[in-house]
Amino acid sequence: MASDRLWRNREEKTVILDSSAIMMLFEFSIDLEKELAKLLGAYHMIVTTSIKKELEFLSKNGMGKKKMKAKASLKFIENFETIDTGDKDGDESIIESAKKASGVVVTNDIELKNRLKKISIPVIFLRAKKKLVME
Repeated sequence: MASDRLWRNREEKTVILDSSAIMMLFEFSIDLEKELAKLLGAYHMIVTTSIKKELEFLSKNGMGKKKMKAKASLKFIENFETIDTGDKDGDESIIESAKKASGVVVTNDIELKNRLKKISIPVIFLRAKKKLVME
């Protein structure tokens, strides 16, 4: 892959996905893997158990499009590593995982994004409904 040649001196980054980021893939035409390769080179995606539980809840109790996106999101994350974060809520589980792994978080949640920026954790988010950018 061309990005591997460009980023050969960089080590693999851990990418932690938030539920908002996963569900955005089914709202907008974003190729997550391609966009992450452009931004990071080599990466490894993880999902926390709290985020998986949140998506499971939405897939059973959500309404309309949100329910459909949650079901598709659960299918999408099946191949990613799931990190057990106990009883922590979604945001706390993401912050804890990002700190432990020195990871990058993908989210569209403005509150979470601001919290992550305050503690110097890199954030990737959707800009202009068509591409991912990193801060």
